[in-house]
Amino acid sequence: MERYEIVKDIGSGNFCVAKLVRDRWTKELFAVKFIERGHKVLLTPTHLAIVMEYAAGGELFERICSAGRFSEDEARFFFQQLISGVSYCHSMQICHRDLKLENTLLNGSTAPRVKICDFGYSKEAMKMTEVPKVGEFSMRGSMGLDDLDADTDLDVDTSGDFVCPL
Repeated sequence: MERYEIVKDIGSGNFCVAKLVRDRWTKELFAVKFIERGHKVLLTPTHLAIVMEYAAGGELFERICSAGRFSEDEARFFFQQLISGVSYCHSMQICHRDLKLENTLLNGSTAPRVKICDFGYSKEAMKMTEVPKVGEFSMRGSMGLDDLDADTDLDVDTSGDFVCPL
């Protein structure tokens, strides 16, 4: 970092902070993401790689495509896990904001466990006064993101979109 001077923070996520930096030599501005040290990061000559958990079962979307249709029991098994995961995220004041079948992975066990992934659009719900309960219907998510709790409403509403394909 000797070459760069930190100008200011420009954003933060759950696992990183973005900062505006200035190249000391060229005076050009850049954005740099700082990832918490708890994550394993590998540097190669051409890439920065983050080591993550492997979900051997692949995407839930692919499982649905190959199965064609799930029984009601199997659909309920996966949906209950999804709702439990969304509820946990909300209890930790995290809104995913991009729930879809492609962002749900399965571990490789015979009774697969759902793993919610790709938190790139997630945000901390620091100003929320009340987190909607999972399964509670709300029109606010479809009306816009102006309300303080609209992001969690959006997560709850889009969770319902999983039912039809399942």
